[in-house]
Amino acid sequence: MSWLHATSELTHPSFHSASRSAHVLKLAFLTVFVLVFFYFSSILFLDRVLVLGLAASHSQTAIQSGSREPQPGNPHPNPVDQNEGLPSSPTLTAENVPQYFQTTPELWAGPTATGRAPFLAQTNPVSFMPDATYVPNNPLETAAPIMGQNQNESIFHLMGNLSPYFPNAEGFGVAEYPLPEGANISQVQMLSRHGSRYPTTGSNVARLGAKIAAAKQAGTFKASGLYSFLNDWTYALGAEILVPRGRQELFESGILHYYQYAQLYNPNSKIIVRTTTQDRMLKSAEYFMAGFFGLEWTNNATIEVIIESPGFNNSLAGYYGCKNARLGVNRGGENASVEWMSTYLEDATTRFKSHIEGIEWTVFDTYAAQTMCPYETVAYGYSVFCNLFNYSEWESFGYSLDLTFAGSSAFQSPTGRAIGLGYLQETIARMENHTLGYSGSQINTTLDSSTETFPLNQTLYFDFSHDTNIMSILTAFGLTQFSQFLPATNFPGPHNLTVAHLEPFGARLDIEIIKTPSPLDKDRKYKKGKPATYVHFVLNQRTVPLGWSFDECGRDRLDGWCEFDTLLKALKKEVKKAKFDYACDGSYPAEEYGKITDGAPLD
Repeated sequence: MSWLHATSELTHPSFHSASRSAHVLKLAFLTVFVLVFFYFSSILFLDRVLVLGLAASHSQTAIQSGSREPQPGNPHPNPVDQNEGLPSSPTLTAENVPQYFQTTPELWAGPTATGRAPFLAQTNPVSFMPDATYVPNNPLETAAPIMGQNQNESIFHLMGNLSPYFPNAEGFGVAEYPLPEGANISQVQMLSRHGSRYPTTGSNVARLGAKIAAAKQAGTFKASGLYSFLNDWTYALGAEILVPRGRQELFESGILHYYQYAQLYNPNSKIIVRTTTQDRMLKSAEYFMAGFFGLEWTNNATIEVIIESPGFNNSLAGYYGCKNARLGVNRGGENASVEWMSTYLEDATTRFKSHIEGIEWTVFDTYAAQTMCPYETVAYGYSVFCNLFNYSEWESFGYSLDLTFAGSSAFQSPTGRAIGLGYLQETIARMENHTLGYSGSQINTTLDSSTETFPLNQTLYFDFSHDTNIMSILTAFGLTQFSQFLPATNFPGPHNLTVAHLEPFGARLDIEIIKTPSPLDKDRKYKKGKPATYVHFVLNQRTVPLGWSFDECGRDRLDGWCEFDTLLKALKKEVKKAKFDYACDGSYPAEEYGKITDGAPLD
């Protein structure tokens, strides 16, 4: 029947024409409806993708800042290719996120030049030496034989602030102990340095590279013997940003801190993490967070990015909020280092001169060549420059950096305390559970006066800073065990202010707040009494004994802890010792290195 109906329609087009027209109209209406449905569905889908894309590109990061050495600005660098945070509302876009919670595009990132890529599988001669046991690189090649080096010694533990991260094996004077029964860690404040990086802009290694390149261009350069590699060598390091090893250091630090303190994190919370706008600072915070929480860390933390640039207050880069820190009155450490350099590199400079032609080689060139070793090692995995110096010269290299830090950032510096004062005040504020509306220092009061950007309810606080700034923070805290005078004329042997132990790449200070069911005596035995609270300083995984700097904490305490209220009172006394206004903005003469002993200008 249907077949006959169909056939008759085909052979008789006028048959039931009205019915056919109605059917065609129905089909047309249905077709239009389907097309309109898919059109609007696709628009809604694309709109959702756009919202999520904007949210993913906006990262949560804060805090206005100050900085280190003045760096050329780079307000429009390439976007960061990172896992960014999603908004809490589908209407949130990058345009309405506060600048201090914005991680892309990076603002005030500083120089971001990338150097030559490593090729260690092709260039590493060390692990394959026929007369040595094979030791695979991990990931750096640090097993090169050094004249005068004994077993279990490493020159990479002697490179001051240029040392790749390593836990301080020697400690700071006390043994490490487990928590006594019944004790609980209730809070941790971590202050971390960024990871291994390329040299800063205008560094001595870059100048040496340019000097050798100019001599080659003039056709006068020639090197022989152990130094003949320089005939084909070119300087190809980047500037300022993290190298792969630096990313690894912060990622592993995040993993380590997760194992140490993960149960302090409230999974129903989203913590504020503070860093600065400089590229290596932001990336260090992000890699740490990825290590601690995983690649989805934006669900757990918001990074607060504080502007690091002259004219902006920032406790994580306090030198930008202290004018005299960048002037001649604070050059004592550099002067002492140059004096020591001229002594310990005399023989090495003679060696270089006897094998290099076409350059007027100076002791500063020798020091730059020695500095090339740590920089090329973290950038390429291996550097032949390391083999040009003996172990004693490497000990002296580390000491030259100890002198620099002592006289420019620590107790021999007139601005040593002042640079770190802001962070000391923030630490006290967290201990007392209040914000900061005024400090008389370089903190950003706009940010520190609000619990949105200076929260008080966290059990985990993670901040990221620079080496010299952290050294000044230790000084502002009043940790006088690092105040020993270091002579510029001779190496004094083991000493507390050893920068490689305090500020290697990826250094971290963990301030633990510990609650006990009753007081602990100096021998770690419980006494009768009410519950007590203690503070434990852990620097690069070793205890800093607080009693060595504050008598009231007990110099003979086995564990190096200090009772909470006792330390709080002691830290408050340290604030005025910085003489902030005079130290940073006052007019006073540059003193000879060694005359200043307490991190503040002489009266």
